[in-house]
Amino acid sequence: MDQKPQDDIDFLEPSVLLDETHYQEGFKNGYNDGLVSGKEEGRQVGLKNGFQVGEELGFYQGCVDVWMSVICIDHNAFSARIRKNIEQLAALVRSYPLYDPEDEQIQDIMEKIRLKFRVITANLGAKLEYEGRPASSKHDVEDL
Repeated sequence: MDQKPQDDIDFLEPSVLLDETHYQEGFKNGYNDGLVSGKEEGRQVGLKNGFQVGEELGFYQGCVDVWMSVICIDHNAFSARIRKNIEQLAALVRSYPLYDPEDEQIQDIMEKIRLKFRVITANLGAKLEYEGRPASSKHDVEDL
């Protein structure tokens, strides 16, 4: 039997163990730092997106409130079709899931709100649009 002496194996073992210990410690520190910075970045992005959605919904709700006030003062100020569209827009804004941001319908509802708003403003002949939303997603990427 050709067996190496035990001393040949043992003299490298502390070096290998030390290297593995440093690797594990570095990985653990990096992982923990990543969790902290990832949560902070996620919070900031969520806050920004939440603010933008709230601002846009507030704009549409404000327009609905003004139009409904006009209807209360003069029921014939708008045609029946425009009144119906305003009521539908109000219902869409109310149906937006503010407290459930993971709702799969959220983008569809916002698109319906935007479309209904455009229909109303076109029928009114008004050049009114929400301008707080960036025109392209490139703007959002640059902000991050």
